[in-house]
Amino acid sequence: MATYHSVLETVRDLKAKHGDQWATITPKNAARVFAQNRFKTGLDIAKYTAAIMRKDMAAYDADSSQYTQSLGCWHGFVAQQKMIAVKKHKGATNKTYLYLSGWMVAALRSEFGPLPDQSMHEKTAVPKLIEEIYTFLRQADAIELNDLFRRLDAGEDVQAEIDNFETHVVPIIADIDAGFGNEEATYLLAKKMIEAGACALQIENQVSDAKQCGHQDGKVTVPHEDFIAKLNALRYAFLELGVEEGVIVARTDSEGAGLTQKLPVSREKGDLASQYMDFIEAEEVTLEETNENDVLFKRNDQLVRPIRLHNGLYKFKEGSNIDRVVLDCITSLQHGADLLWIETPTPNVKQIAHMVNRVKEKVPNAKLVYNNSPSFNWTINFRQQAYDLMKAAGEDISSYNRAELMDEKYDHTALSHRADEMIRTFQREASLKAGVFHHLITLPTYHTTALHMNDLVEGYFGDMGMLAYVDAVQRQEIRKGVACVKHQRMAGSDLGDDHKTFFAGDQALKAGGTKNTSNQFDTVKSEKNLELVLDK
Repeated sequence: MATYHSVLETVRDLKAKHGDQWATITPKNAARVFAQNRFKTGLDIAKYTAAIMRKDMAAYDADSSQYTQSLGCWHGFVAQQKMIAVKKHKGATNKTYLYLSGWMVAALRSEFGPLPDQSMHEKTAVPKLIEEIYTFLRQADAIELNDLFRRLDAGEDVQAEIDNFETHVVPIIADIDAGFGNEEATYLLAKKMIEAGACALQIENQVSDAKQCGHQDGKVTVPHEDFIAKLNALRYAFLELGVEEGVIVARTDSEGAGLTQKLPVSREKGDLASQYMDFIEAEEVTLEETNENDVLFKRNDQLVRPIRLHNGLYKFKEGSNIDRVVLDCITSLQHGADLLWIETPTPNVKQIAHMVNRVKEKVPNAKLVYNNSPSFNWTINFRQQAYDLMKAAGEDISSYNRAELMDEKYDHTALSHRADEMIRTFQREASLKAGVFHHLITLPTYHTTALHMNDLVEGYFGDMGMLAYVDAVQRQEIRKGVACVKHQRMAGSDLGDDHKTFFAGDQALKAGGTKNTSNQFDTVKSEKNLELVLDK
């Protein structure tokens, strides 16, 4: 693999070869621009990040406290600022991923405008967002390295920091919904997503053209044979593109799905199709009780008629959902999936563990990607869990009304403190007890954007005027060392100035002169993260 120092030698050799024709090309500058773009293609990224995920999965198998985390990002800038903040606050990017949510693509990135999470958005929007995210992450690399090179030019001893630079590029788990069509369509889209840089693809077992958000009603699942075909399509896409360690996340929506579109063909008793058919709700009938064109089949030597809705969909038996989840998970892992995703109605460690432990009876190293979803009301769920635990322990709960625990009057009670502690430790507990390898929040940046805009608007268009922005935004950016407080630099202005100097020498027209108002932020320099802040 080429390095900063090997590029120096290569360019020196090329200069000797080309003579005066390359007289204005400087080996040091060439090595700098090379270092600023470690990943030349999306496939380079996919291969690099797939290896990271495989290493992390092995570490989790050895120690279930070693779980990983991500936040859903709907724009490259959001992902970039997340990873800059991760490096600043954690000191490293290890065990930190990015999640690309199909919900947010539909709601925020479709040319149709905001759409529900029903696979109605353009399938090309997903690989485009992956590419966009990695473009912004690579720019974060270039900007931070450029700062280091400037310090090196100024005489600081930062060569070790340059040589050991940690990239902002981390794995993306990308949502391919239900595959956007048949297995060939899934394969073609998967290739585009992998070529853009995705090392992990998450696919769900819903009917593609009837897909619903996992936290809404009306979900329709497909027989296992149909889903296995799509798992195969993803694996072939990874293999074709040379991403041998690509990760497949198989999601089951069976916990909340009560309908199926197809009745699979059973070829022998007890096969997958037969097991799927056993879940179908049906009533015993005689031939005399049947209607013209009824669908009939034999179950336990009895003639039965499946319950079919007016839209032609078939109902599953009430109470069969957990058994279907377990069978879905086992089948997926036995047919090429690497990780599981189980959509649950509430974030309850015991409920998740109940399902996962049944899966582990067949596949001991089963691991989950779990959606810490904003669709859950985390406050009411955990206050009710805390209430139930207190009641079971015989504690005094007379001052609490279980149905009203969202009320602010309970915010500083012993119950609320217990519930908040359960929320704080939820990810750790779910990883230790319920097989969760990766925790993600699908839509956090959607909600933070809405909340922050609400607060800014309230003050700015109210009595605070400009102080609403200065106090709540700019002053906080400065004092907390937020990277984009100097937004010109974040957009690449300093980097561009240095590049123009490489290209044009003393004739370069640069933006960073004395009349650049960003200089107002240069009064104090933070040695830790190179962010410039105002002198207090």
